[in-house]
Amino acid sequence: MKNTVNNVLLYLIALAFLSACGEKDKKASTTTTEELTGSAFEIEKPQLTFGFIKLTDMAPLAIAKEKGFFEEEGLFVSVEAQSNWKNVLDRVIDGQLDGSHMLAGQPIAAGVGFGRRAKLVTPFSMDLNGNGITVSNDVWAKMKPNVPLDDNGKTIHPIKADALKPVVAEYKNSGKPFKMGMVFPVSTHNYEIRYWLAAAGIHPGMYTADNVQGQIDAEVLLSVTPPPQMPATLESGTIYGYCVGEPWNQQAVFKGIGVPVVTNYDIWKNNPEKVFVMTKKFVDENPNTAVAVTKALIRAGKWLDNPNNRKEAVKILSMSQYVGAPEEVLANSMTGTFEFEKGDKRSMPDFNVFYKYNATYPFYSDGIWFLTQMRRWGQISEAKPAAWYKETIKEIYRPDVWRKAADLLVAEGKIPKQDIPDTDGYKPATTDFIDGTLYDAKDPIGYINSFSIGNKD
Repeated sequence: MKNTVNNVLLYLIALAFLSACGEKDKKASTTTTEELTGSAFEIEKPQLTFGFIKLTDMAPLAIAKEKGFFEEEGLFVSVEAQSNWKNVLDRVIDGQLDGSHMLAGQPIAAGVGFGRRAKLVTPFSMDLNGNGITVSNDVWAKMKPNVPLDDNGKTIHPIKADALKPVVAEYKNSGKPFKMGMVFPVSTHNYEIRYWLAAAGIHPGMYTADNVQGQIDAEVLLSVTPPPQMPATLESGTIYGYCVGEPWNQQAVFKGIGVPVVTNYDIWKNNPEKVFVMTKKFVDENPNTAVAVTKALIRAGKWLDNPNNRKEAVKILSMSQYVGAPEEVLANSMTGTFEFEKGDKRSMPDFNVFYKYNATYPFYSDGIWFLTQMRRWGQISEAKPAAWYKETIKEIYRPDVWRKAADLLVAEGKIPKQDIPDTDGYKPATTDFIDGTLYDAKDPIGYINSFSIGNKD
């Protein structure tokens, strides 16, 4: 009996000792995480639903899911295609989606109250470049005599809208309005096609507080068409051209119904395109979840920019639950080439960029560019002081979340430290635009006033 009691006592002492050691190890592990995150890194909401539109640049979401990056961060994510950009915005604001692939202008417009007002945040930029402007075969036939050729008789790129200007004049003289499509009033595509047209002296129209169609004084009438419907709308003759992301420019070539004439790489070199967006409320209530999501997306961007992975990425994106376009169409741009006229394939290694050039970092200067274009075209109806641009974008773009995610990835050996930019959130001033105009995000008023077409402040 005495031996039994002694054995029980020894067992209980050993159990207590092991338990204490476990707690000590657990505490040490938690402390290490706290040093990196500033709080115990517990995922507040592991079950998540994200939205996207069927475009090539949704790729980081598809890759983060298919390659297990979300799961490795303790996240169980459903990724669901949405019908249009307004639906994406509404479902995120209403909490039906925890986050989504969005147009870079959408969270900014929501913040300034153009359209539906809401507090949205961008901790992650999804890609650079990726868009093109396509015209119908008939319009291209009329443009082509105005396009310079090289010694081999090939068109010289980039093609400026100067080549389109006499075609627009011809339509106007015959009493026929020249119509083109873009995907949403606050989309990069809207601002890019406006920039391209205006650089050639073609007025793309103005917005006012009372008129949100954006067609006041327009020489080219721009209207909204959802991206997957662009080729069919062009083929029907409802529009004569459009600005859209891939694969819908290459689809026009594939179907033989249109010709891409310029890419947004040429309109603004290495411009930001889509962003990942959540509500401010979601990020405030689930800060560790937001960091974990950003970690997975950064890893997906890095994976995508390994050229050896692009063919597999094309195969994944061609799946019906993602973009659902044929592999040969997706591969045109995703594997470093872009086809203009049928058979005129050109090397464009930076057409789709997901990681290099600090593509994933949400730079304030990128967001301010969108604010300047909203003001230029009248979506922001009143003049604002320069400080307003800086203050406004800091409420929406969240490099602090990105930095916390990136620091963790460096500590885990998943990205090199040199991939974290040493920045105040502003890129250097640049003239990398199709018209060579200088853009300095720290002088937004000077930039707005530098254009001959548009509002002046």
